Amino acid sequence: MKAAYVRAMDALHRFCMIVAGVCLVVITIIIPWGVFTRYVLNYGSSWPEPAAVLMMIWFSFLSAAVCYREGLHIGVTVIPDVLGGHARVVIGVLIELCMGATNLFMLIWGTRLVETTWNQAISDFPFYSVGLSYVPVPLGGAIVTLFVIERLWTGDLFVEPSDDAISHVATE
Repeated sequence: MKAAYVRAMDALHRFCMIVAGVCLVVITIIIPWGVFTRYVLNYGSSWPEPAAVLMMIWFSFLSAAVCYREGLHIGVTVIPDVLGGHARVVIGVLIELCMGATNLFMLIWGTRLVETTWNQAISDFPFYSVGLSYVPVPLGGAIVTLFVIERLWTGDLFVEPSDDAISHVATE
């Protein structure tokens, strides 16, 4: 059952990467379009900037989940690195429980935010609900919570980024 859960999290991870990547590509296409229409055609399109902001929200929350699962998020490991054995496991579980609590907060209160703002429209996109623009908050919270459960279940509490997850940059 654990292996099936890890495979499901692999698929969810891949889905988040694809959606975040698509958002980033679309952003890099529509922003130059907005600049082109403003400075070349002398008629600024009103939609590229708010559309890019909405996609940036989706990109941010989904890529944050990807970074968490790959161990690329910001983390201070001074205390866990000093500790060993049982104390290191305890601090790792506490860290993951705090991460889970934070993301459950995002899930619960983000859902309430979506419900509260669902019937409001965005002025630039009257067909697009304000609540829909807040969906990435509870969705990101839910996804990271699932990743936290995976870490706690597999016991892989201090994930190190794999060599293919990051590029090696010289800081010399």
